[in-house]
Amino acid sequence: MANQGMPLKNMVFDMGGVLIQYLPRHFIEREGVTDPQEQELLLKLIFHSKEWPLIDLGTFTEEQLEEIVRPQVPPRLHDTVHKLIFDYFLPLEPIPGMADFIRECKDKGMGIYLVSNASLRQKTYWHTIPGSECFDGEIVSAYERCVKPGPEIFNLLLSRYGLNAGECMFVDDLQPNVDGAMAVGMRGFHFTGDVAALRRAVEEILEQN
Repeated sequence: MANQGMPLKNMVFDMGGVLIQYLPRHFIEREGVTDPQEQELLLKLIFHSKEWPLIDLGTFTEEQLEEIVRPQVPPRLHDTVHKLIFDYFLPLEPIPGMADFIRECKDKGMGIYLVSNASLRQKTYWHTIPGSECFDGEIVSAYERCVKPGPEIFNLLLSRYGLNAGECMFVDDLQPNVDGAMAVGMRGFHFTGDVAALRRAVEEILEQN
């Protein structure tokens, strides 16, 4: 590895699936939709639609998506559609143990950064995520018009905050995004919900340094 032997100075985190839960089917059930066909319909029209990633890219809006979806569902689901499109992340469900781990890294003197595929609405709830007070910088896709796993978003992080790729570890719940970070020279960790495993991986690197 190109960064082998380089000190680990910065932790870079994804948001959904790493800091907070991102489980579309759970969000739908949380809104009281129990019919399997209706669940599948909402998944298809919202979270699995071709427009959903465009909101993270900043080239499409929640309002535009709602206009497309509403005519395709029964009127009784219109309020649910609005909630799922605009506020699916509320109430926030933090990943257990992650905030404590972030604070531990901060106490060690490490830089803490965010690289997230998220919409413009991210700014409205970011400050309420446990551990967010530790972050030294954030790159949110919709504001930058580039998304993971492309190299542009990672290179933007490095250039904006003056970071050395080899001194950073990127943590994401999706392997393609981890691969994207590693392609620009960062260390990568595929997070599956096990904070203890992440802690061990970081400690092992720090001990080698």
